[in-house]
Amino acid sequence: MALPLTSTPRADGFFMPAEWAQHKQTWMVWPERSDNWRLGAKPAQQAFCTVIHAIARFEPVTVLASAAQFANAEAQLLATASAHPIRVLEVSTDDAWCRDTGPTFVTNGTEVRGVDWTFNAWGGLNGGLYFPWQRDDQVAHKILNVEGLKRYRTEGFVLEGGAIHTDGEGTLLTTEECLLNPNRNPDLNREQIEQMLSDYLGIDKVIWLKDGIFNDETDGHVDNMCCFVGPAEVLLAWTDDVSDPQYERSRAALDVLENSTDAKGRKFTVHKLPVPGPLLAKAEEYATVDLTGVATAREAEARLAGSYINFYLCNGGLVLPVFDDANDQVAVEILSKVFPQHQIVTVPGREILLGGGNVHCITQQQPR
Repeated sequence: MALPLTSTPRADGFFMPAEWAQHKQTWMVWPERSDNWRLGAKPAQQAFCTVIHAIARFEPVTVLASAAQFANAEAQLLATASAHPIRVLEVSTDDAWCRDTGPTFVTNGTEVRGVDWTFNAWGGLNGGLYFPWQRDDQVAHKILNVEGLKRYRTEGFVLEGGAIHTDGEGTLLTTEECLLNPNRNPDLNREQIEQMLSDYLGIDKVIWLKDGIFNDETDGHVDNMCCFVGPAEVLLAWTDDVSDPQYERSRAALDVLENSTDAKGRKFTVHKLPVPGPLLAKAEEYATVDLTGVATAREAEARLAGSYINFYLCNGGLVLPVFDDANDQVAVEILSKVFPQHQIVTVPGREILLGGGNVHCITQQQPR
């Protein structure tokens, strides 16, 4: 495969499309890391299988699995028939968060290419979640090799796919908590980061929310907090409980959105999506997570960063994590109104949440 391009997507006429644009396929990574996932990652693997089969009702899925897990992943995934193909490729990784390690795909309307961001495990040696992470930093490169797509590499500029959300029409959502964190790009200021987002995603305006979901170990990824559902239309994680630490975060985000316009000058329509819980990790759930010293230890009774915003849109489907919570059905009803053209498919979200994220975090769309 050729060396990375020396130009930028914007200079070449490419941009990141919205998630609701048609997909060629979804990319995911098979979980196995026993110092992140409990019980040797077996419950997580079952949860991932459920998500993969839900997506495969609507579009093809490609799953990366290590050599040690390749046969197991293929056996579990292919045991159930699916409407669209599921393929398993042997690729070594450090963990299973394809939203953050996979490429961000960009298009000019006829051709698709990929952006290969530098990845440092959500903070490197200053608050990162595991070490080393070089195999995860290679995931985007390897995916683009498999697909034979041209690659833009942002060597030294750190970004995760979960830190951004775009409407495909020039506007991008992110959080200061993440992108202005000194453990990502400490030598760049807000304007310089905006320029990188413009150059590599083809966007014209950045909407900076202050914070993400409370206690989110990714330093407040926006894909857990707020997302576009259409041009100038967003969903925002919300609670009415003023005693909940999430309240001030959601309130501040609402203030920003209500006082902003998108890249085309349109005012935002904001739909509030209640958060589940609060959800707490049980001691027995983290008792079987290995302590290796190279990954952040899991804490019993810690508040989990649960959110219904962490759903995934595929071709005609919406895969939504649910938590046996009173707000599960409320979320389904709101999303059914916001996405009338999509079939809502719920999947159990707790097992993935115990590992630090949810359905959107473990998926990466490749536009058609």
